[in-house]
Amino acid sequence: MNAAPPASPAARPGSGRVKAKQKIVIFGLTVSSSWGNGHATLWRALLRSLTSLGHEVTFFERDVPYYAAHRDLHRGAGYELLLYRTWADALPLAEDALADADVAVVTSYCPDANLATELILSKSHLLHVFYDLDTPVTLDRLDAGERVEYLPPDAFARFDLVLSFTGGRALDELRTRLGARRAVPLYGSVDAGAHHPVAPHPRYVSDLSYLGTYAADRQEGVERLFLGAARALPEKRFVVGGSQYPSEFPWSDNIWFFQHVPPPEHPAFYCSSNVTLNVTRGAMAKRGYCPSGRLFEAAACGTPILSDTFDGLDTFFEPGREILLARTTDEAIDALQRPRDELAAIGTAARTRALAEHTSDVRAQQMIEAFEN
Repeated sequence: MNAAPPASPAARPGSGRVKAKQKIVIFGLTVSSSWGNGHATLWRALLRSLTSLGHEVTFFERDVPYYAAHRDLHRGAGYELLLYRTWADALPLAEDALADADVAVVTSYCPDANLATELILSKSHLLHVFYDLDTPVTLDRLDAGERVEYLPPDAFARFDLVLSFTGGRALDELRTRLGARRAVPLYGSVDAGAHHPVAPHPRYVSDLSYLGTYAADRQEGVERLFLGAARALPEKRFVVGGSQYPSEFPWSDNIWFFQHVPPPEHPAFYCSSNVTLNVTRGAMAKRGYCPSGRLFEAAACGTPILSDTFDGLDTFFEPGREILLARTTDEAIDALQRPRDELAAIGTAARTRALAEHTSDVRAQQMIEAFEN
């Protein structure tokens, strides 16, 4: 077999001759505030992992009031975080960052997605990437005839690569409906350095916990698997952490609520629970292959997870051995009443799987491989 020619320093990413260390510029929703969104904690771990591999990363985030008021990260850990007030402020900085970049990424819910898209597509030396961290929501909004503000008029047709937080048949829809030339899953992940077993914290101690921002299309599952169990088991303690819960939410006397659990406290939150609950948003469950970052965080902490079901869940954790599944209130109650040693074994098995397959280090490598292919 003939040896491959040496890589060209000027080769465009995605051509099969990619530099070992890449400069990546990202235009996203937020990395500075974990309040009310699932993007920030995912990006923090992924960006740290990318930089630990030797890649250079710059993340552009519009400095909006609601995230500024709840900012819990002010400086990137090994990557550059650039906050800007208006696109006019960002433009010269973006031009400078892109001048010698290899890859440019625009994400779902980026406030300036269309402007960023036109900017990066004007640079022929870049690999042009869109990362949809909200694929089921994107597709559901299109089904409803809504305008999706972060999609350009020609959708994904001009991008070299589309990464999707959701796999399965959603990838086919990204190709057939939105014109993606290449659609590759890049699932959620966990920062194993930040999520691991810790001592329980008295304020979070519970028989069942649930960590998640309120969402109307999750409420039916929360009602069945959490609230129903709480009403049926008044002697047990239930804990909810998350923002944007409405005043009419049907609390009961054995439910304790924490409006915001900062990311550094997530391990204590999970590890103070006998079992923690995962409930999937309706749009995500409908298409399947949609594990949330919280699922991997809890697993890495060794906490037994009780989850609703969706197609492809067994791709990430083995039901019955690494995760418990429930469709009804009675099934949720049965899970809570399992022996402690049985629950502990499930939590340990989930942690082993998460550390082997679902860390941010694994996802960072998968991202780079997607850029190179």
